[in-house]
Amino acid sequence: MVTRTDEQIRSEVARSYGDRVRPVLEADELSLPMVSAGDCCAPASTEASCCAPAVDDGSTSCCGSSAGDDVQISRIADLYRGAPIADLPATVTDVAFGCGNPTAISALREGETVLDLGSGGGIDCFLAAKMVGETGRVIGVDMTPEMIDLANRTREKVGATNVEFRHGQIEALPVESNSVDVIISNCVINLAPDKDRVFREAFRVLKPGGRLQVSDIVWTRPVPQDVREDMERWAGCISGALEETDYLARVRAAGFASVVSVASPYPGDSGIASANVTAVRP
Repeated sequence: MVTRTDEQIRSEVARSYGDRVRPVLEADELSLPMVSAGDCCAPASTEASCCAPAVDDGSTSCCGSSAGDDVQISRIADLYRGAPIADLPATVTDVAFGCGNPTAISALREGETVLDLGSGGGIDCFLAAKMVGETGRVIGVDMTPEMIDLANRTREKVGATNVEFRHGQIEALPVESNSVDVIISNCVINLAPDKDRVFREAFRVLKPGGRLQVSDIVWTRPVPQDVREDMERWAGCISGALEETDYLARVRAAGFASVVSVASPYPGDSGIASANVTAVRP
């Protein structure tokens, strides 16, 4: 059995996502358009993206791993069908790694403060900013410096004055306690090595009555040990994912109430599902 520390896992995940976003940053610096593979969400130079496997056999994960996984991923257009993304630049959609649309799970309200755990290139933050309006506020937190850099560049391009991005870990959020109305996240909590801390931190920063609404990958059966030890699959949102019952139990243990999951299994009896999880801080 291979044992890795939490810090080793975080470093590997940050390296993986830094590698994926760096070509987008470099192209942006040169003012060269990124080539989109059928309106997908990763640079065309990658072998396989989060939403269009190199071959149509479900050989990639929601987070864009090029390692073989048993997940068939929807294209970005499917995940955000009906969402106002047409005005967002390619620097947002090219790095939109996800398994759902957390802003569509439940309506965000004008004037609310929204926190996105693992905000990446910022697509969910920019969508949330439109929903909460000028009187609202959106905070994105991500541990990958390249993602923060790209998200800040995009914020300037689209003029999103009610959005800010902070560098940090979702297990130690750089956010004040009792300051957030809604927490969203898109296929990121599975990447964290200490998920109990993530849920405790989410509880801490939410106001009483605040809502948790996240899209994430869960297992519907026990995770095979060889998969659990595969770091490429961890960065691909597979190895670090919890069984659904365990996931919900940990949310409740952090203090949340009204915990509900609506899971959609991926085809092929892979044991993997995309879950929309909601909960409330009492």
